[in-house]
Amino acid sequence: MRLPSVALLALSLRSISSSYAFTTQIRHQTLPTPRTPSSSSLASSTTADEPPKAAALAATPPTSVAVEFPPPLTKAQRLQRAAKFWSSALPIVLSYYSKSAELQLTTTLTGRPLTQEEEEIIWNAQHESGARKLADTISSLKGFYVKTAQIISSRKDLFPKEYTEALSMFTDNVDPLPVELIRAVVEKELLVRGETFEDIFAEFDEVPLGAASVAQVHRAVLTPKYGSKEVAVKVQRPSIESKLMGDIANLKQLAKTFRDSPSLPLDYYTVFSELESQLQDEFDFIAESVAMERIYDTITKDRNGMPCESPIVMPRPVQGLISKRVLVMDYLKGVPLSRAAEEMLKRGIDPGSPESQLFGRKLLRGLTDVFGRCILETGFFHADPHPGNIFVLDDGRIGLIDFGQVKQIGGRARETLAKVMLALDERESDENPADLELIGKLALELGVELNEGTPPVAPAAVAMWLFDGSVETLPGGYEKGELSPNSPVKALKSFPQDLVLVGRSTILIKGLSSRLGIPWSLSREWAPTARSVLEGNTKQSAVSGTDGRSNKIRIRDVLSLLKTWSRGKVSRAVARLPSPMRTKVAAVALHLQKRREAREAKKTKE
Repeated sequence: MRLPSVALLALSLRSISSSYAFTTQIRHQTLPTPRTPSSSSLASSTTADEPPKAAALAATPPTSVAVEFPPPLTKAQRLQRAAKFWSSALPIVLSYYSKSAELQLTTTLTGRPLTQEEEEIIWNAQHESGARKLADTISSLKGFYVKTAQIISSRKDLFPKEYTEALSMFTDNVDPLPVELIRAVVEKELLVRGETFEDIFAEFDEVPLGAASVAQVHRAVLTPKYGSKEVAVKVQRPSIESKLMGDIANLKQLAKTFRDSPSLPLDYYTVFSELESQLQDEFDFIAESVAMERIYDTITKDRNGMPCESPIVMPRPVQGLISKRVLVMDYLKGVPLSRAAEEMLKRGIDPGSPESQLFGRKLLRGLTDVFGRCILETGFFHADPHPGNIFVLDDGRIGLIDFGQVKQIGGRARETLAKVMLALDERESDENPADLELIGKLALELGVELNEGTPPVAPAAVAMWLFDGSVETLPGGYEKGELSPNSPVKALKSFPQDLVLVGRSTILIKGLSSRLGIPWSLSREWAPTARSVLEGNTKQSAVSGTDGRSNKIRIRDVLSLLKTWSRGKVSRAVARLPSPMRTKVAAVALHLQKRREAREAKKTKE
């Protein structure tokens, strides 16, 4: 399929902006008391490019060798880095312009348009060349560009396979720092006077569980003094802040250069300017620990404040072992979703088996429930969902990690979003004028702005594209594919910054459902929560001085809790069965689940 002139640039910027235009507005929360370090905290700094040490499952022995911390980039180094970025990125972008012009000229001279097959061959070769150059550039520069690679590689539904395959190596481990430097950071950030590294950690693995552009994570075991439990230790790279901010400045300048290009669907210069002012929060692990606790509280309690079984597992911070640059938290045993298919094959689970299909539904259900509740009930949610942050745990449950990027949206936006979900769920058909008018009106209330000359149904088409993946045909003749010239995304002039990351979450779930081959409507799944939120708001406004929750314990709440708890127990018990028996049980469970979904869909239509 032919990629429009600079669509690669546009898609890269769209994905980055959708994933990283975040803010952690949590200053009104009570922050946990950070550790008082034995010396001054580290200044921000650059990534070291040394190879990782050999694996060590026992505690790392203390070292008496002095560790030198990498200094921040000098002005000359920053200029050199910017020059390398421009000299590498600009030719890739311009090559798409020149290739498009070349094809148009060829068609004009020969008088014969290329066939679809001929175009595919030409553009596949172009993608392969561009992907190889982009991978080489990112390998050399690292920093924030690694985040770009991680997003592109995880979006197989949007990007050419040449790019997703070439950049897949950046998904998990990226340039790990030597363990000696990691220990030094931990000692400076966590140790109190008279305390040693071994007073906190009985074991500390030398090889990291994962290494990304901002931080890397090590498995460790705490000493009895701190609870003796297995933990994950997230350590920020020294001086990385100035490097990443410089990278964003380069991306912002690139977006400014092509700001007036008709091939770009959005003003990405504005997006990166906003990102530049907000990124600072990602470097504060104390704020991240607060975000973890706040989201945990949302998903483990229902709207009446009763405990409930969370559809996903998330780590919790270890109080007393938190600083701005080091965060000790629960360790989740499992593999990232990016490696789940490979792990399932190792366990003898075929991609098309009942177990695999059942897991796919469980994954979609878990992510849908968590993001739906967080976005609609509190407006505070995980803002960086991608396959590297979603885990498949050893017991079959779904895990969610990395809460450094969170987002808070306002009450007005939450309420309008809830109304959009209900309007989509309760519509009579995809073409009913009254329904389309209501959905479109609510979409415009959210702050969506459209290009001049777009048809009146465009706002409704955008809402349906974003929140209802089960729709086969969008109103107004719009097409579902984001890369399609007739995609409703092309009608967008601007999208409210407050809701960019909501869109990121919905697109992730849509992409997963597409790859799993499971039709999935977020609006239908979120409708009960939306209805509850709107009813709760009405009751709360009618009863002054209350928080809208009842303090009474109802029998149905207790029964619901027991049902959810028993379902989780059964699910974990099935995961431990021998493979042949597990497959048979999964087949029965999948059949029952499909019947239940069919009944629910029938009720909705009636």
